[in-house]
Amino acid sequence: MERFVLGIDEAGRGPVIGPMVICGILLKETDIPELLRIGVKDSKLLSAKKREKMKFLIEKIAQKWELIKIFPSQIDQYGITYPQLKGIALLINKFSPDLAVVDAPTRWCGSYERKIRSLIEDQRVKLIVENFADKNYPVVSAASILAKVARDSEIKKLTSFYGKIGSGYPSDKITIEFLKKCLRKNKEFPDIVRKRWKTVERLIEQSNK
Repeated sequence: MERFVLGIDEAGRGPVIGPMVICGILLKETDIPELLRIGVKDSKLLSAKKREKMKFLIEKIAQKWELIKIFPSQIDQYGITYPQLKGIALLINKFSPDLAVVDAPTRWCGSYERKIRSLIEDQRVKLIVENFADKNYPVVSAASILAKVARDSEIKKLTSFYGKIGSGYPSDKITIEFLKKCLRKNKEFPDIVRKRWKTVERLIEQSNK
């Protein structure tokens, strides 16, 4: 009997601007070697151009996939962990795989797995929740690529509307300059910014001095 495996990963957990995108990708277990054949690996190890090309190859191999976007307003309201857990559980409940492999965003993998387990409907689903799953499991690598391409697309849309916002990460000088500009001109930040982030709090403190 054919077994189905669901890989889950996210892109954009850390940025101060833009959504976090969670991807779930469902494959037949027997199709996983095909991911290796086409060169699937953790999205962070691939160029943007390579990820775009890989995306179409992955979608041909996959049975199904889905993207969940968690926007800054949701993150401001609930924090990052709860919406991510809900998104992961939603994907598992939708696809009901034999096995779900999840890239854990915390070193406390056992605790994170128990939280996911408490939210899923079919308790027969086997769970693997590990750090570096995006490097160690091709199905999760594939999910990381689709999530990253989708997140990059969101940033391009925001850039076309707001101008230069950079990558959205706190380490990006263009992103920080955009945030400073928002404070100088408007005394506040647009809805694309995660206002609970320490980066934002520090900038507000500096501007008030």
